[in-house]
Amino acid sequence: MNSRQRRGVILLLLSVLCALGAFAGVFTVIRDVNSKVGPEVSAYRLKSDIAPYKPLSAGQFEKIEMPERWLSENAVTDLDELRGKIAVTQLRKGSLLQSDMIVDRPAVGEGEQEIAIMIDAATGVAGKITPGSTVNIFATFQGEQQGQKDQSKVIVENAKVVDVGKLTALEPRDSENSARTRSSETEAVPITFALNTADAQRVAYAESFATHVRLALVGGGAETPVSADDRSYTLDEDK
Repeated sequence: MNSRQRRGVILLLLSVLCALGAFAGVFTVIRDVNSKVGPEVSAYRLKSDIAPYKPLSAGQFEKIEMPERWLSENAVTDLDELRGKIAVTQLRKGSLLQSDMIVDRPAVGEGEQEIAIMIDAATGVAGKITPGSTVNIFATFQGEQQGQKDQSKVIVENAKVVDVGKLTALEPRDSENSARTRSSETEAVPITFALNTADAQRVAYAESFATHVRLALVGGGAETPVSADDRSYTLDEDK
């Protein structure tokens, strides 16, 4: 083998070694990236804003793939978790769905039924009553005959709120009683309660015939009994 052939062999070997080195470098980089990124998993992103306390459905989210190591521990990776859930806060478009964003929708117990009435937004809700809240329901009645006193009554105590609807503009009503009972209200919110039949009857009656129906949030959500002496009130009791 002459000197020129030896130089050719040496150059060929150097080329092979360089190729092997480059391949090893690329393989090392890929392995390093894989070790940092890891396998990908499914996650879900909001397609649009969702208001607090609204029921959730799969159609409100889009599926994306992202590295598992980048997901938080409470990220939702299975939309079956949405069953019977509502948003606990305002959910923003583009946010990843996480378990601390959702809570169970208040359930209707055995012997209970759902009943919804419109509550004056300014005096009855004030943004503090949410699904799962416990409230006392007050109704005020005008004296129907001369000499009868106007009276306020607790018609239902410790009522469980199941749902809070959207703010709705009230339409004028033509009947004499409806004009009287809703004349000062321009906006109201539908509130749904889980009540037994007797309490549902009381709420339906008050919604139809009371001058006003108001809600009082029970502190801490605990059931607190109302004494018999405090269930009704007339103004002359403070004289």
